[in-house]
Amino acid sequence: MDRKIEKLFRAPYSLPNGIQMTGEGLWVVDQVTDRVALIEVAEANEYGVTRMISEISSESSNTSGMSWQDDSLWLAANGRGDRWRQQRSTDAEQGAILKVNSKTGETLLRYALPGGGGTHGLEYDSYEEGTLWLTTLKSQTLTQVQIEDWSSLRVLQLPYSRAHGVVRVMDGIWVVHTGERVIVKLDLDGGGELDRIEVAEPYPEPHGLSICEGGLLYCDATSGWIAKIFTEV
Repeated sequence: MDRKIEKLFRAPYSLPNGIQMTGEGLWVVDQVTDRVALIEVAEANEYGVTRMISEISSESSNTSGMSWQDDSLWLAANGRGDRWRQQRSTDAEQGAILKVNSKTGETLLRYALPGGGGTHGLEYDSYEEGTLWLTTLKSQTLTQVQIEDWSSLRVLQLPYSRAHGVVRVMDGIWVVHTGERVIVKLDLDGGGELDRIEVAEPYPEPHGLSICEGGLLYCDATSGWIAKIFTEV
């Protein structure tokens, strides 16, 4: 089934690689500086952006993926950030998951990625409270973890490499596969494909993903665009 895709506005950063829609607005994280901005979802101004509501710095690095839990942000640190900027003492050597205060940027929790390697996306599970879904790229899998003791609950094999944004819905989980320009909905038990959304050129390339009213939002780290896919999720 073809879905309508619409370019909405540009992110406030050059390499947005994680987004999360909340009641206050849209959170966007920058892969270069690891800063996170809350912006309005509105008609773009003459410069192609919307108003910034607030902004924080973080101790994440090479950030690729973001989610939201209550008043906190979860950030996926995909290793060190010295590809983009000067290295910091807080940079992750391999994939790491950080929980940060959305008002101050203070790191509240920090965990190593299960199995090591890199990660490009994560999602707090609002249906199974207290758990996160993480893209575990080393094994081309999606891993659900229990936050309390950081134990693995489920591991789903992914159909393609370079998995990015993740969105959990009642009857499945959507995962972006950037290289294939496809967003695949997977069964929560066996990992079988339930649905897919093709994002063909010339639309922006999908990276980060978030659910929103009337569909899905995604960001493109290569062009800076935020786009909407109109669909039932």
